[in-house]
Amino acid sequence: MSALAIWALGGAVVAVAAALLWVVSVPIRNASIVDPFWGPAYLLISLVWFLALPGTPSARALLVLLCVGAWALRLGLHLSIRAVGKPEDPRYAAMREKNGVGWWWRSLFWVFLLQAALVWVIASPLFVAIRSTDGLGGWDLLGFVLFGTGLAFEAIGDAQLSAFRDDPSNRGRVLDTGLWRYTRHPNYFGDALLWWGFGLFGVAAGEAWTLFGPALMTFLLLKVSGVVMLEDGMEERRPGYAEYVRRTSAFVPWFPDSRP
Repeated sequence: MSALAIWALGGAVVAVAAALLWVVSVPIRNASIVDPFWGPAYLLISLVWFLALPGTPSARALLVLLCVGAWALRLGLHLSIRAVGKPEDPRYAAMREKNGVGWWWRSLFWVFLLQAALVWVIASPLFVAIRSTDGLGGWDLLGFVLFGTGLAFEAIGDAQLSAFRDDPSNRGRVLDTGLWRYTRHPNYFGDALLWWGFGLFGVAAGEAWTLFGPALMTFLLLKVSGVVMLEDGMEERRPGYAEYVRRTSAFVPWFPDSRP
């Protein structure tokens, strides 16, 4: 099987999985079940590419698969636990209301298959790294360091936010301690950083163009589904958030501004 065919096979498998998830979402009227699939989708596509490899997998392929698995399973489990017993996410609920009776089939394309397509494109450095046959080198080490640092930021940030939300006394307050003291979105920053680590695995395999994957992921986190969407209307919902925004870096961690 050619490299192009294997790459296409991975995309097709993820698209089928997303479509099956859509089938589940229709009767329960909850398109937000797609969110926990985001991380595991990358593990799924990586496994397809890995299993389609001819011959013995390289050390880089094994390392990348291990890293993707650690990130994908943690994120999928975290989002699944967070969604248990909750209604449809307000983002999707707003889309449902806006689109009316036709939302049930539009959501297949605008939510589920769109996410599958993004996974297919963003995962380009994983495809290149998994198919590489040469040994590990300096770029791999740097990529692994970025991945580990990003995973720690994401996991710790999520844990601190979950603990904060679970405390009833924090209702209406702003989390500004721990990693959240230095960036308003440590989990998103960590996600972007680990993807730049994945990008460097692609560079190590001799394909610098694969940095397009982490660049697109960072753009999405900053401008589409991450920072912008989460902060929309936050100042109205949480007193003190405007002050938090004034003194705290939006994305890249930095010391808070202590000026009055």
